[in-house]
Amino acid sequence: MELPLVQRLKKELEELRYELNSKLPKELEAARAHGDLRENAEYEAAKQRQGIINARIGATEQRIRELSMVEIGSFPGDAVGYGSLVTLEDQDSGDEVRYEIVFPEEVDAREGKISLSSPLGRALLNKQPGDDCRVQTPRGEKNFSILGLVTIHQRPDFLAR
Repeated sequence: MELPLVQRLKKELEELRYELNSKLPKELEAARAHGDLRENAEYEAAKQRQGIINARIGATEQRIRELSMVEIGSFPGDAVGYGSLVTLEDQDSGDEVRYEIVFPEEVDAREGKISLSSPLGRALLNKQPGDDCRVQTPRGEKNFSILGLVTIHQRPDFLAR
């Protein structure tokens, strides 16, 4: 089964290739029609955009290759890993928070999606309910207890995305 992030990156790659092969050639041709290319800002902007798109295509292809090798079955079924929903208690304030552990490209703080490579994400990896973890934040050390865990294997909603 393909990860939802891989599906999203493939769609982005398709859009980038369309822009590179369909839109940009038209923009370059229109800019050339304006005359002297040495002082043509439209032409320079289109050429710069072409370089940026080529770089983004290369990076996206590489990330798709990396993520395509990831097996969902390799994620822990009883501990925090990619795709897990984790309910934590802040041991200092007693507040409860819930996070989804995601790859860096999927981070959305407003939705509670934190990167597995973030300080908190790394501190939570392979932990189970009942475990405590410490994480260094810009405001100092924070201590959390893991109250609840739903792993990717227990989330049909995740795999249906």
